[in-house]
Amino acid sequence: MGNDLGVVGVIERLWRYPVKSTGGERLHSVDVDERGLAGDRLYAVRDAEGRFGSGKNTRRFRRMDGLLHLGSRYPRGTPGPEPGPPELLDPHGNPVADPTAYLRSHLGRDDVELAREGAVSHFDQLPLSVLTTATLDWIRREVPGVAVDERRFRPNILVRTPPGTPPFVEDEWIGHEAAVGDTLRIEFLRSSERCVMTNQAQRDLPHSPLILRTIARAHDNRLDALARIVAPGTAAVGDRLVIG
Repeated sequence: MGNDLGVVGVIERLWRYPVKSTGGERLHSVDVDERGLAGDRLYAVRDAEGRFGSGKNTRRFRRMDGLLHLGSRYPRGTPGPEPGPPELLDPHGNPVADPTAYLRSHLGRDDVELAREGAVSHFDQLPLSVLTTATLDWIRREVPGVAVDERRFRPNILVRTPPGTPPFVEDEWIGHEAAVGDTLRIEFLRSSERCVMTNQAQRDLPHSPLILRTIARAHDNRLDALARIVAPGTAAVGDRLVIG
């Protein structure tokens, strides 16, 4: 575990992505269990080969350009640990009546459907991604004139760090456990290797190849801290992140 680091920041924003690779929804608080944020990436766009829509091509994922221009959210006030099914939002933020029909038209493919997670996980790696304002502010300084905010990196938690915190401070958390709020405990295991998805346009954020190029040059294409859930609980805006 190493030395305790203590309070490293507070939760500034919480993000959940009901449909993988679409724009997410900001939350004030959310339950977190072993799988991650309740309902996070619980649905995905699946093709006839069983691969899920993403910003890249791998064994499990297929690149489907256009998903980032869409959004997703769960209906407000839905009770229970699973808040679905989600609403799919068009590029103007309006819910669509038939998500699968809309996706087929939007993507120009007749073999896709909106699918709930089954035996194969929708997560790229680990269930929780945490990013700091220190790292985000550094990227902004490195690429002036480019619209940069956390939506490009799709974290679940954006942590507000104190002034003077160095960029990529998330590296120091790897191998440590952390407390979030009263009951939630997580363990940071590694960081994400970034792909072209960080450059892609989404709604009001234009395409920019400078984003990924900058991360590659400065930090070997890695950004954030990925965690597993040690003990379930609730995360809320304003909660302290305490390492150790």
